[in-house]
Amino acid sequence: MPSMTTEGTVTLGVVLAGGLGRRMGGGDKPTRVIGGRTMLEHVIERLAPQCDGLVLNANGDPARFARFGLPVAADTIESYPGPLAGILAALDWTAGNRPGVEWVVSAAGDCPFLPSDLVARLQQARITEKADLAVAASGGQAHPVIGLWKVALRDELRHALTNEGLRKIDRW
Repeated sequence: MPSMTTEGTVTLGVVLAGGLGRRMGGGDKPTRVIGGRTMLEHVIERLAPQCDGLVLNANGDPARFARFGLPVAADTIESYPGPLAGILAALDWTAGNRPGVEWVVSAAGDCPFLPSDLVARLQQARITEKADLAVAASGGQAHPVIGLWKVALRDELRHALTNEGLRKIDRW
């Protein structure tokens, strides 16, 4: 049975694992192990029950993630322009493969301790604010990689990435 969030809204989840991992010496950060399991396993475990399916945003050989059984959507914009490119890839994937889904929640593949009510909180925030997106915050600081995105924003996001050179989520 599909997981429904606030007001019965179906939401697809994307785990962003397409980065270069520069801050951690390169490599796939989500495959780093915490407590005997990869960070990606922790993220999937936390996010999957809150969503009506998951997709993984990753670049390079998708076979390295085959064991997770998730569809992989690579960035469609060259030169690793950051997490916004992964979000765009997920919005495009959703529009092409799950046309009835209006919302995508994003989470970084190296954030293993997501709240079990993350999607409901983000949905409630966007409803309260009458917004087309909502981002997570804690301790007074926004965490824009963890957010809820209306699929219909994809053309606007593509324009910002390709024509305006935008790279920072919090500036969009």
